Amino acid sequence: MHLRRRNWILAAAFAVTIGCGLLFEEAVRAQTTGPVTTGPRRPRPGIDTGGPATGGGPVRTPGTVPGPGAPAPDAPSTLPDIQTRTRQRTGGADQPFFSSDTNMVTVEVSVLDNDGVFLPGIPDYHFQVLEDGVPQKVVQVGQSEAPMTVCLLIEFSNLYQQYWSESWYQTLTASYGFVETLRPEDYVAVVAYDLRPEILSDFTQDRRKTYEAMQRMRIAGYSESNLFDALAEMCERMKDIEGRKSIIVISSGVDTFSKRTFKEARQTIQDAGVTVHAIGMMQALREWYDARGALGSMARMNFLQADNQMRTFAKETGGLSFFPRFYGEFPRIYQALNYVMRNQYVALYQPTNTKRDGSYREIDVRLVDPKTNKQLRITGKKDKRIKYQIIHKEGYYAPREVE
Repeated sequence: MHLRRRNWILAAAFAVTIGCGLLFEEAVRAQTTGPVTTGPRRPRPGIDTGGPATGGGPVRTPGTVPGPGAPAPDAPSTLPDIQTRTRQRTGGADQPFFSSDTNMVTVEVSVLDNDGVFLPGIPDYHFQVLEDGVPQKVVQVGQSEAPMTVCLLIEFSNLYQQYWSESWYQTLTASYGFVETLRPEDYVAVVAYDLRPEILSDFTQDRRKTYEAMQRMRIAGYSESNLFDALAEMCERMKDIEGRKSIIVISSGVDTFSKRTFKEARQTIQDAGVTVHAIGMMQALREWYDARGALGSMARMNFLQADNQMRTFAKETGGLSFFPRFYGEFPRIYQALNYVMRNQYVALYQPTNTKRDGSYREIDVRLVDPKTNKQLRITGKKDKRIKYQIIHKEGYYAPREVE
């Protein structure tokens, strides 16, 4: 009797594994033969219906993903605006306040060691800012620890997040795990995207609303994954929010049906001035299928391109990118994100190039010894040299004259 029960359990586990594999293979085929449509499609505003188009503290380990709930209700025909939250100046020399009406440029800078730990206490005279290779006069450098304003942008489509698949579980684990690291004073918005982004909860400090929004991610609606459109649109909506702001993208990085090209999305994201951090999903699953010859050359190339796109979005906006293969890597990722988003240096300078021509200006930030003008050497215990990296946005678009 016990033997028969054990055989039945093994057979059921084997069937679940085969089922997940078939779902993944179906999604991979969609990369080469077109998107796979499952079930009835909801009409898309502006296309199907003819309507208008809508555009360091301790880190807790991620909790378990709650059990499946009811299917999410249909999204509204129009996408509501994200409310702009204006920050008031609270004072203090360590919290510089910059007005957008002046001809000044602000650069948020993170200095991290090889373990991703923020290096505090660097004097302001060690910071050197160059614009298009020309040294600029730095007016002020401040260091502060501020609450986070984060938009959690999550890929949730039938392309890869089929119900109870491995990638579905990994996406929810990463999302819930990050939310658990938030502090009471942090603001967070939850946005899921497939064919288009859907705002599940606006910026709020109420964690009850955030978790209610997360509960809606159970059954995906479409089989498309429009990363470029979703990320660019969220950056545009957050453009006018004052203060430090970031978008964390939890995604495979694959784009299937966006109106914007990769180049157009990059320009929109850079112009918005929002820092993008990327977490690439499905790394171990892709390697497992690739090792067994189940991943074709076209699908392999698409995934490599997807990783590069995620990495580019993060690098050009001064963010971090992660591509975890194991669930145990998530706590360290959350810790690195908390260091970068909470602890930063903010440099203020007035550019020597005063032309308002809308051109792109490259920014480079260095730490130098003012006596020798060479790279600053930072040492730790026993005068051991600390290797560090400087993270900041790579540039900005100059304003244009108002005609």
